[in-house]
Amino acid sequence: MRYNEKELQALSRQPADMAAELGMRVPKKGSVVKRRLIKLVANFLFYFRTHEAEPIGALLLEHCRVTREEPSAFSISFLEDMERKYRFECCSEEQCQEWITALSRASYEFMRRSLVFYRTEIQKMTGKDPLEQLGISEEARFQLSSLKA
Repeated sequence: MRYNEKELQALSRQPADMAAELGMRVPKKGSVVKRRLIKLVANFLFYFRTHEAEPIGALLLEHCRVTREEPSAFSISFLEDMERKYRFECCSEEQCQEWITALSRASYEFMRRSLVFYRTEIQKMTGKDPLEQLGISEEARFQLSSLKA
């Protein structure tokens, strides 16, 4: 994937949807768990050394799976290589569940499915397409596969 490093750094400075210091283990390092500031912004998960302003890495939360590993730990793996996992250790089961929920809802695909679902429900209730007034009602990415001609 191509990205603009300056834009990615600017995005990392935006207000977080969620942020916390968690234990993190990256796939290359095996069993080494390090404390990192983890920050969710839109569909990016940034990770920082705890006292630094610039991120040391970012995960694009698309085509990934978030899995609870233990009561207070979860992992993120990507569909192209499910064995390669980023593991995160939380302070509590509740914090772990909050992260799993937030990360599961952060992808573009989840937001698109939600839009399609609510659009269909509004159409059923009102008989009108709520996106029609915005001029995007015919865009395929907002259509249910069963509604396509």
